[in-house]
Amino acid sequence: MAVVDIAQLQDLLPGDHCIAGLDLGSKTIGIAVSDLGWRFATPRTLIRRAKFTADAEALLQLLSKERCGAIVIGLPLNMDGSEGPRAQSTRAFVRNYQRLDERPIVFWDERLSTVAAERSLIGADVSRKKREGRIDSAAASFILQGALDRLSSLAETRSA
Repeated sequence: MAVVDIAQLQDLLPGDHCIAGLDLGSKTIGIAVSDLGWRFATPRTLIRRAKFTADAEALLQLLSKERCGAIVIGLPLNMDGSEGPRAQSTRAFVRNYQRLDERPIVFWDERLSTVAAERSLIGADVSRKKREGRIDSAAASFILQGALDRLSSLAETRSA
C-alpha cells in the first residue's frame, strides 16, 4: 500500500487491528503500538539496526505478531519545516519497505518528539543509562499518540 494521509487511515484500517508508531534512529528503530480502540500508544521493544533486510524482517515479524494494520512513522523535519538528510533517509526507508509490506503508512511530523520523550523519562526518574535504551520507543509512543489524537479528532468531526 502507498503512503496515505492520516485522514484516509480510518477507512483503510480494519477495526480489529492496532496501529504501530515508528521512530527511525540511526542505531535503533523505536516502536510503539496502539490499543484496538486506537486511543493509547504503548512503547514496545527496540529493533537494533543492522542492514535494511534484517531491519525490515524484524519489523514485519513484530507488526504481524502485534496485529498492526497500519504504520505511523515519524518524519524528522527541521524546525523550519524543511526536510534535511534524516527526513530523506526516512523516506528512502519507507520506499524500500513498501515493497515488502501491504500496510498503509502515514508520515507524522516528529519535531520535538525525542525531546518530549526524554523529558517524560526524566520526570519518571529513569536513569541516564536506562533512558538511552528507551528513548526511541518513548519517542515512537509520542509520535503515535499524536496521530491517534488526530484520528480521534477526525472521527468526532465526521460524526458531528
